[in-house]
Amino acid sequence: MSETNSEGTSAVLGRASSAPRNLIVSIVIPMRNESEHIRSCLDSLVNQTFSHDKYEIVVVDGRSTDNSRQLVSLYEERTVSVHLLDNPSQTTPFGMNLGIQAASGNIIIIAGAHTVYPADFVENCVLWLDKTGADVVGGPVETVIDGDYFGARLVMAILSSPFGVGNSKFRTSSEEGFVDTVPFGAFRREVFDRVGMYNERLVRNQDNELNARIRKAGGKIYQTPALTTHYHPVKTFWGLLKYAVKTSRWHVFTLRENKYSMGWRHIAPAAFLMLLFVLLVASLVSPYAPALLAVMLGVYILVGAYFSFRSNTRRNLAIAFVLPLGALCFHIAYGVGTLFGFTYLLGQPPIKPIRPGLPL
Repeated sequence: MSETNSEGTSAVLGRASSAPRNLIVSIVIPMRNESEHIRSCLDSLVNQTFSHDKYEIVVVDGRSTDNSRQLVSLYEERTVSVHLLDNPSQTTPFGMNLGIQAASGNIIIIAGAHTVYPADFVENCVLWLDKTGADVVGGPVETVIDGDYFGARLVMAILSSPFGVGNSKFRTSSEEGFVDTVPFGAFRREVFDRVGMYNERLVRNQDNELNARIRKAGGKIYQTPALTTHYHPVKTFWGLLKYAVKTSRWHVFTLRENKYSMGWRHIAPAAFLMLLFVLLVASLVSPYAPALLAVMLGVYILVGAYFSFRSNTRRNLAIAFVLPLGALCFHIAYGVGTLFGFTYLLGQPPIKPIRPGLPL
């Protein structure tokens, strides 16, 4: 798999891939149409406590149609550590691989254009790789919103709740230790030599699949709160539902590529949706099915209310009351996308450009 992952990017790199590896850290940022957030992201990364002559920032632009590229060019002109590359494929994994191959550092940090990083982020990445001996280190994601309106707060509540996203530790926990995956990971460069780079066939879930290969090869992934970052999600609840459908329909194809890449939380919404459908159909012929359906939905709402009121949403009663229903809509959308993904058992979902507002 690793041979095919890098084949597409190597021809695009040109002289960039032959740069001497005289730096310690390279930060790779795939980007497309991120004019709203790329400045705050770059501001946080060019002002790190880590020695400025020991790291570089490689922004790989997927041919943005807004002024994102021009904004990055301004940083490139006044900051020697910022470099801008073109991503003709416009997809995330292709951009990541392009940046990795062009990078000069011995440590590769995959960064998100929608994310703001603490000033000691790079320093802590180097520190925790050395301290733990892990192949990859990363930290929890703290979801923050751009506007103080109801839909945005509901999105934040769902993405920050175990009821909404299951056992996704980087979203719901600040625990420290070895985990299955981390976002915006800092990789030892030799990891990519050992297991290959990102699978360019996976427009979504490429991080899950790569981390699965790392674990299968005996690699270790470590999460620490010292690497906590702030992430800006989609702005509206409707946007979250669309994101759920678009992302989850890649799950079946991702499992085709690597059966170890997805966990139970990725499949649970589809199983839940199928059970709902079976009970609805059975209600037409069985007197017991409606009662079972009512019990299942009642338990769902009660469990959702429990997680809602024990979390930070207790500070906002409106969000606390609506969260179970919002999560239900989110899980149904996620399940619909997963079930729709079975249409790609014999083919591949359509490959589309990077979209702003979606996590890597």
